[in-house]
Amino acid sequence: MEFKTLRNIENSFRQIRLYAIVFAVLCIGVVGYAVWRSYRFAEDQRQKIYVLDNGKSLMLALSQDASINRPVEAREHVRRFHELFFTLAPDKNAIESNMSRAFNLADKSAFDYYKDLSEKGYYSRIISGNVQQRIEVDSVVCNFDNYPYAVRTYAKQFIIRSSNVTRRNLITSCYLVNSVRSDNNPQGFNIEKFAVVENKDIEVIER
Repeated sequence: MEFKTLRNIENSFRQIRLYAIVFAVLCIGVVGYAVWRSYRFAEDQRQKIYVLDNGKSLMLALSQDASINRPVEAREHVRRFHELFFTLAPDKNAIESNMSRAFNLADKSAFDYYKDLSEKGYYSRIISGNVQQRIEVDSVVCNFDNYPYAVRTYAKQFIIRSSNVTRRNLITSCYLVNSVRSDNNPQGFNIEKFAVVENKDIEVIER
């Protein structure tokens, strides 16, 4: 009789221990899930930015990883540089203004190319001949596998005279390095080792 009572007590302890273990596992699971959900909620909240609109209302803005937009910003940086550097009017102040803004996006290699053209009288002929020059960028190819990023730009250059329009094929190469963002350089890149690979006439259209 006593042996049977001891066995019943032992079985009861085993059941209590099993229930305790199951309960502890469930508690750990619930706590772990709660912590995980709390972390996810905090991460989601960090993606939201509330902006005060003229001190009146809160506007919700969503933040995102800045690196996602870097390829787009890189192409826009190179495109903007080419538009400033190769768009010319027969006006000395306009040329100098464009060049000054373009030099904010590049290193000394762009200035050296400008200086070389200037010494050859290129800009003087633009002004004296009342020539307009504009550019259409076809594509900007960037290699983001290696840093600094190698870039090649394909464009068409139009030299507009009173008698004709000369269309040229323009190919340039450069490297992009990360830089500090500013009003003059909103994309935060700097062009290095700028070079003109090809710049030849395609056709001359009489006006």
